[in-house]
Formats: sequence, C-alpha cells, structure tokens
Amino acid sequence: MATDFFFYDLETSGFNPKEARIMQFAGQRTNLDLELLGEPIDKLIKMTPDILPDPDAVLLTGITPQATLKDGLSEREFLRQFEISATLPDTIFVGYNNIRFDDEFMRYLHYRNYFDPYEWQWQAGRSRWDLLDVVRMTRALRPSGVKWPLTADGKPTNRLELLTTNNGLDHQQAHNALNDVLATIAVAKMIRDCQTKLFDYLLQLRNKKQVAKLVLSGEPFIYTSGKYPGEFEKTTVAVSLVEHPNRPGALVYDLRFDPTLFQDLSAKELADVWHWQREPVSPRLPIKSLRFNCCPAVAPMGVLDKASQQRLKIDTKQIKSHYLKLKKIQANFIPKLLTALDILNDEQQSRLSLTISNIDGQLYDDFFKDNDKQVMKEIQKTTAIELRSDKFSFNDQRLRELLSRYKARNFPNSLTETEQKQWENYRRIKLLDGGENSYLARYINRLKVISGQANLSAHDRYLIEELQLYGQSIIPVETADVA
Repeated sequence: MATDFFFYDLETSGFNPKEARIMQFAGQRTNLDLELLGEPIDKLIKMTPDILPDPDAVLLTGITPQATLKDGLSEREFLRQFEISATLPDTIFVGYNNIRFDDEFMRYLHYRNYFDPYEWQWQAGRSRWDLLDVVRMTRALRPSGVKWPLTADGKPTNRLELLTTNNGLDHQQAHNALNDVLATIAVAKMIRDCQTKLFDYLLQLRNKKQVAKLVLSGEPFIYTSGKYPGEFEKTTVAVSLVEHPNRPGALVYDLRFDPTLFQDLSAKELADVWHWQREPVSPRLPIKSLRFNCCPAVAPMGVLDKASQQRLKIDTKQIKSHYLKLKKIQANFIPKLLTALDILNDEQQSRLSLTISNIDGQLYDDFFKDNDKQVMKEIQKTTAIELRSDKFSFNDQRLRELLSRYKARNFPNSLTETEQKQWENYRRIKLLDGGENSYLARYINRLKVISGQANLSAHDRYLIEELQLYGQSIIPVETADVA
C-alpha cells in the first residue's frame, strides 16, 4: 500500500529522450496528505561530449553545459544516489506530464547506465501517477474552486506556471526543476482541497486493472486526454472497440462522431484517415489507443452532470445514437480497423529502418533477460579500475555495445587506448557526419539564427556565448583545427 508521494521534475537538453539528456533533476517526498518529508533533491547531471544541447532548451532553463560540468554528477553517480534516496518501497512517483515526458527520460537514463529501466517505478509496491490529466479532468468535470487560466487569445490552457499565477500559488521561477516540483505539490493540494472525491478517485486509477475494468465494460465512459481538442476541455465520451493487439490497452472510439462516416472505408482508407493531418482534408478517424498502465483519466458516465454536459458541449442523445450505430457496424468494422493498425505499424517500422541505428535509443527493442540483469547489477557496483577487465559478458547485443559508451561517459580514465580511439571515432561520426547538415552544423546554425534576433536580453546573449564555446570545446581533437 502506498505510503508517500515523490514529486519530481526534469530540465533537459532537448525533447527527444533517445537523444537529449537530463541536465537537472529535482524531487521532493511528501506523505499522502501532501506534507513535505525531508529535504528536497536538487542535482545537476553532467553533459557528455557526444551531446549538444538544443539552444532553445537552454534559453528556456538557463542551465548551460558548463554549469553541469562544474557542479553536476555523472549519470551513474546520480542514479546511485537516486536509488538510495528516491526509490523507497511503496512510493508513488508523480509529476506534471511526467508519464509522457519525464518518465521516458528517466527510463533511457537507467538503460544507458545498466540500471533496470522499469523496476524503479513498480517494484516493492512502487507506482506512478501524473497530475496533468488530473488537472484536465478537474477543469472539465468539477471546475469550481479553481481560477482556470486562458492564453492571450482566450483559449483554455493548463500550463503549470499560469495555473499557479492565476491562483496565487508560489512559483518563483518556472522551468527550474525544484521550483516546478514545489509548484506541482501546491497545485495538487489545491485540487485535492477543492475536489477531494475526484482527486482520490483518479489516484486509485493508478491500478491498470481498475482502468481495464471500466474501459472494457463495453459501456461509454468519460475520457480526458491531451489528444482531444481544447475547445472541449480535452474531454469526450468514448467507448472501447477492441483490446489493443500489441500492448495492455484498448482502441477507443470518440462518440462525438457518427461512425457511419467510416463504415464503408477499406482498411487502407481507414489507415489514411487515421494519420494525423496538419491541414485536414477529410475527417480524421476518431479512434485512439488508450493504455491501461499510463494512468488515463477515465470515469463512468454518471459523473457527467448537466453543467458538464453544457460546458463540454456533449449532446447525450447524439452520443447514444452514435453508440447504437457503432454497435451495429462493429462486427465488420473492427477487422478492417485492426488491419489498418497493422498498416500503420508497418509504415512506422519502415521509417525507423531508414534511420541510422543508435544503440542509445533502442530501449524498447526487447526486455532484458534475467542473466543479463545479473550482469547489469554487477556493473552498477563496479569501480573504474574493475571496468578495465573483460569479465562482463552479455547475451543482449545492446548491452555489449553500450559498455564502451558507459565507460567513456562515466569513467573516461578507464578507457584503454583502443577504446579511447573508438570513442573519438564515434563522436566524430555523430557530431560531424553529414557536412552542412551534421549535428554540429545544425547546432551552430541555430545559434546564429537566435543571435540575430533583436529582442535578446543580456542574459540570453551570455547563454548563447556559452553554447558557442561549448560547441567548440567538444569538437573531436583531430578536426578541431579545421572547424
């Protein structure tokens, strides 16, 4: 049974967890009454010389690579501390959009450094939760007691810094990980105090079995997701069509839409209209994948009161009509839908096969076997001197290939002369291959574009200078005189 929350937030060098890195980690433990327990964790994590930060990300956070090198921990050092201080039994890990963003960065961090990517969130009674969808569903169904923010053009937004400002909550500096953690705790308290029943209900939906029971009942349910339009407060009435064939979840249909619009389409045509379209030329197939283990914000139809129906523009008679039509056509519709899903999956695999294989990004290729997990645990305890030995034998090719990069990033002095040459060759290929379109060239060009903007502050210009210096400092040695 859960005993504590651990709220956490990251500031990163970019948005892709396969390529970008965590630059700052902050976390704060609370009890289930949201009272602070102990001291917060606030750590910088060293950048490694095979990674260039996204200049726009640095302008947002103000954290330079040089700051991480001066005051930060290596990834391995950080994870050793994280395991001791954060991964206590019965902990609920929670953040603001952590399931889609922060959790992914943490999994790749664990993977690169021979820590299990998943166990930190589920072993020993641990679990995860995400406050963002709690906020979204509260706004949609039970908005009283909170001053809800709007963008400058009057559209609803749930950005953390605007939510805290609107409600007079302390949030000294947005996009600083520790300040964002404390702000998230303040928002959690506000939601719990204003709408306790909904808060507690969604907290219990961390359990994927409870989610599956509601979704797979065959009855319509309320579903709040960032994939749905803001004009309806990200909320609709959905119904499960079929369990997802490839993961724990379901394919669910948005009952705002008449299903007969799609019943005569072939599987290929369904795949075509399922694609996201920047400028839609036809109605998009209103079906999405709901994952049971990602804490989705779902609720039974009974929570939809008259005020919510009006606010969300839900016509219950129309919803019922669409539901009955769907029931009539689903026997023929579902097989075509599953074929369309296969078409989309094949297209995605084809796109992935055209990209250069990067072992750092292959976390989800497969689960690790037990014997490899044992070797991973040995590496976690290994000193830099012991890493020079060849005693580590893996069956999984990913783990074999990662070892030299793990050494270079965490224990550069442990590299043999051959390994040092391999590391420099890897950096040269990653940073410089592609000429004018190389990783380094794109980084320098982005800095030039930003430098030409007229509204830069003195601090922004300082950050750009630091980024220019950092880019120069990590150019592979043999080509530094050419750049």
